[in-house]
Amino acid sequence: MTQNSDLYENAAAERINGILKQEFMIDRFDKSRETIKVLVKQSVDLYNEKRPHLSNYLLTPHQMPKQNKIKFKTFKKQ
Repeated sequence: MTQNSDLYENAAAERINGILKQEFMIDRFDKSRETIKVLVKQSVDLYNEKRPHLSNYLLTPHQMPKQNKIKFKTFKKQ
């Protein structure tokens, strides 16, 4: 999932893997590769479009950058 063996990229990849396994239980499906791809896509869409996040003041990740009242958090070096 990471391209440059960057520690920050690896942390993001591990976070995503953890969410898919713990919250969406993707690893519990004994399905074909194509079915798993569909489940992962649906999970990511749900996570980004429908699920409010406390760290985003109960906005979804999709809504957060579109608003202008709350400062957008970033964890990358600027």
